[in-house]
Amino acid sequence: MRARIRVIFACVATVMSLLVPGTAAATAPPPSEGGRAIYAANGVRCALGFNVVRSGTYYFLTAGGCAQAGLRIYADPALTVPLGTVAAVTNYKIALVQYVDPKTQRPGTVHTYPGTQEIVTAGAPAAGQRVCRSGPVNHLVCGPVTATNLTINLPDGVINGVAQATVCPGELPGAPYFADTRAVGLEIGRSGSCAGGGSSYFLPVGPILSAFGVAVY
Repeated sequence: MRARIRVIFACVATVMSLLVPGTAAATAPPPSEGGRAIYAANGVRCALGFNVVRSGTYYFLTAGGCAQAGLRIYADPALTVPLGTVAAVTNYKIALVQYVDPKTQRPGTVHTYPGTQEIVTAGAPAAGQRVCRSGPVNHLVCGPVTATNLTINLPDGVINGVAQATVCPGELPGAPYFADTRAVGLEIGRSGSCAGGGSSYFLPVGPILSAFGVAVY
């Protein structure tokens, strides 16, 4: 019987920082690569997961509050630099976002605060495997996968096929999990805290790629 676990859904909305009055010019947005913060209306903040491609058209994956069909996604909290529009959403609140210039290739990397990690293929998580996650809250953290194929309860409903890792909890939804150059999953929830030895939960990326008909690169 699958384990059934109740976890706290990864934060989908945070208070945006106030713009500093008198700024002479807006700072250029960071590159559109995995692990970066992304934004939407009403204070929604998520993480860019992985850049993906389908038939020469470029997209990215994310999750949580950003996973709403038709939602505009931005690179900055002031919502002045559009990244793309949500083209499709899975039942598990994972979004496929088409870039505003969909024929231009974005970096096939994850930002690791500092540095980058090349992503060239996708793989499935396995118990005991060491995975890393990168995001704007906790930056790069790594730990072992402790369980796979779990069933968990989130505010939006029950999700099956979830993996659990001993990785510092509290990252934004959509943050990428990877093992070396292999994409492994996307952040969806947590239990406990970093100080208390909590766990993080992620959806394996393989079924997500198949559902959208896209590939990492």
